[in-house]
Formats: sequence, C-alpha cells, structure tokens
Amino acid sequence: MKIVFRKLVYLLVLFTVVACTSSGGATLKKYDIKNDGKTLTTEALQKAIDECAAEGGGVVSLPTGYYLTGTITLHKGVVLNLEKGAVLCGSKDIAHYPAKGRRKALVFAENTEQIGITGEGKIDGNGAAFNQGNDAPDRPTLVLFLDCKQVNVKGVRMVSSGFWTFRLVRCDGVDIRNVHVEGHANWNNDGFDIESRNVTIADCTFDTDDDAICFKSEDPNYVVEHVTVTNCKLASNCNFIKFGTASAGGFRNIQVTNCTIAKCSKSLLRDWPKRVPGVSNPITGIAGIALEVVDGGFMEDIRIADIVMQDVQTPIFIRLGSRKVSDNSYLKNILIENITAESVSYVANSITGVPGLRVENVTIRNAAFKLKAGGKIADTLVEVPEAEKAYPENRMFGVMLPAYGFYIRHADKITLDNVHLSYIGGEEERHAVVTDDVVGLHISSNSTLQQPGGGTTLYNFKNSQEVEAPTQ
Repeated sequence: MKIVFRKLVYLLVLFTVVACTSSGGATLKKYDIKNDGKTLTTEALQKAIDECAAEGGGVVSLPTGYYLTGTITLHKGVVLNLEKGAVLCGSKDIAHYPAKGRRKALVFAENTEQIGITGEGKIDGNGAAFNQGNDAPDRPTLVLFLDCKQVNVKGVRMVSSGFWTFRLVRCDGVDIRNVHVEGHANWNNDGFDIESRNVTIADCTFDTDDDAICFKSEDPNYVVEHVTVTNCKLASNCNFIKFGTASAGGFRNIQVTNCTIAKCSKSLLRDWPKRVPGVSNPITGIAGIALEVVDGGFMEDIRIADIVMQDVQTPIFIRLGSRKVSDNSYLKNILIENITAESVSYVANSITGVPGLRVENVTIRNAAFKLKAGGKIADTLVEVPEAEKAYPENRMFGVMLPAYGFYIRHADKITLDNVHLSYIGGEEERHAVVTDDVVGLHISSNSTLQQPGGGTTLYNFKNSQEVEAPTQ
C-alpha cells in the first residue's frame, strides 16, 4: 500500500508540470474566468480544463476570488488548484447541474485518470438552496468521481453540499489528505462516501450532520477493498465510522485507525433528545462504529483501532441482516482494538445477526467503555425484536436493551479481551452482557465488568454454548 501511493504522488508531480502551469491570474485573463461571485463562469472554467487536458494535462489554478459555477468536469491529467482565498461557489440553480452518473455534482469526473483537487481554497455547494428533506430528489453532490484512477485530493475545504459531500465510486488509487469537510446545509450531508479500492485517507477533519465517513457497496459485482483511514477528526450527528447501509457487494481489507470522535459544532436537522430517551444534549452522534451488512453483500477482514469516542449514543453497532436479499451474506473477521468510549444514551453496544445469518469471529480488545446508566430490572425482561427488515441503526431494537454493555445474538466466536465495562450517571440494574443464540463467547480474565444493582446478575447467557467468562 505505501509503495503504491508513493508512486501515485510521484506521477501526479510529473504530470502537473507538463502544461497549463501559468499563474492563476494569467489563466483568468486568457479564458475570461470571472471571480466576482456573481457572474456564472461555468463555460470559461470548463474551457480552461478542456484545453489543459488537450495539451497533455497540468494545473488549472484559481487565485483568490469567488467563482460561481454549475457542474465542471475534470479530464485526464488535470488538477484543479484552489489557491488560498479562492472559493468555487456552486450555483443555486439546479438547471446548472446536468445529470451525470448516479448523481448531479458540482465537480465531476468519469472514466479518467491522473486527476486532482488541491490547494488552500474552498468548494462551497450552497446546499441549502436545493430541495430539503431526507432523500429529497434533485440535489447535487459536491464532488463525484466515477471509475477514475490515480486521484489526488489535498488541502481543500469542502462545505455546504446539497447532498453527499465527496462520493468515490469504483475508483482505483486514491490519495486524500488534509481535507476539511463541513456539512450542515441540507439533509444527507455525509462527509466521504467510499466505494473504491486502494484508497488512503489521512489527516482529514469532518463536521457533518450525516455520516462522517461511510463505506458504501451499491454494486453487487464490486468489492470495496484495500482502504486505509488514519489520523482523522470525526464529528457527526449520525454515524461516525460507518459501513453500509448499502452493502450489495462487499467490504474487505479495510483499516480505520488513530481517529477521534466527538460531537459536531452544530446540528441543524437533528432533534435526538425527543427520540432517544436518556439523551440530554441536542448535539450527539448515533454510533461511533457501525458495521452493517443487510443487502446481500459481505464484510471481512476489517480492523478499527486506536479510537477515542465521546458524545455518542452507542459506541459499537454491528449488524448482519436480511433487509433485502441475503443469499450470500456474511460478516466475519472483525478486529476492534484500543478503544476508549463514553456513551450518552441507554442503547448498549450490540453484535447481532438474524436467524440463518450469523456474525462470526469478532474480537474487541483493549477497550474501555463508560456507558450511561438508567436501566431497571424490568428492562432485562423485555423481548428484543428480530427486526429483520428494519433499517439498521442502534435503536432498531428499542432504546433500552437488556444489557448496559453488550447485547449479542445469532453470533459465533465472539471475544472480549481486556474489555472494561462501567456505567456512569446513576444506578443501573441491567446485565453487563446478554447473549441469545451464541456459540463461542470468550470474555478474558483480564476484563472487568461493573456489577449491576438491584440483585441483577452480571451475565444472562440465553440459548448459548461454549461460553467463558470471569466471575466477579
């Protein structure tokens, strides 16, 4: 992986000096590109990009100013550079965004290579100008790349998308660094949506109303694999690190490491306290880590490590389900380690399959969870619904599971190694760990689990076999 991406950066350096390397001011004059923020300059920008590509590729650099534009399309060998103070402003007129690929977009590329977006400037989608509401139609993504190779994105700020912020579909060889994303302009303002291979994302910052980093797999014939995310700051009013819900293909060999998770700077579209009992802060995220396979695909060989979480309702949510088709679905070989987390809701961590689909071989180690207290003995007696066709989310089983720590069902070979569970903020009468139809649960002797009150037992192992757990 490291050798591949070093080659990628080197190639980008080579092709960016081939042509189109005049100063930004000269580029504006030559193509009559307007930077007053009032004059639509799509045609002039596109001409500069087209001619740059025709000359063999290079940099189209925009100096300080506001560039009002509809969709622009990058071609082979072209890097769009936004100098400090340069703002690419999305038009508020949806007619200026022709349909391309799966979504309309402000910056678009398809079936090309050696492209990039760099600089200290900003891309502003003016997303509040478009249709509002969850999954509302006819809204542009900020940046959308389809079937591209050798993609380099570095340094820019991406803000106020009309829909998802940055979508990568079936791309190969992607290097993203030092990108700042802010998404609070509209619904579905995800940060990065990744359905690609050989991707590195490093040193990025996210502040989004919807999922911060979301791995998607909509193509049943495509596997999302060999992806590394590291050293990022994640803030979300939804899920922070998410796989799914789109999971028709598969996820394999993906690592997310050394990231911090905390609440957003604001929340324009959410009102969690009215929907999730126990949540007192109006700004909070749903799940820190959400691994979901519910549409017929698979997930394997995933490592998530060195994560510090706060302001989350549920630290870990793992779901293998049958919302759509499930003939070849599986979820296995997951390692989550070196985790520190504090929750703000009663919804415990969960690892669940459904009848006929079992989660396999999940290890959580070197982890400390401080979980919100408030459960009563009566909550340990509630039947947890299977919810096989429900949208996968932490509260799909209700807002008060029978465990305060982990609820595990329809799963095999689950390991909690050096895991520490404690509850905060009051009294707690639920079990620390509840299992149902589990074969092979190992809780290591160096784990510590706070004893619940009310005479409740530490564990409730229902219909489970091959269970090893320390008594405390």
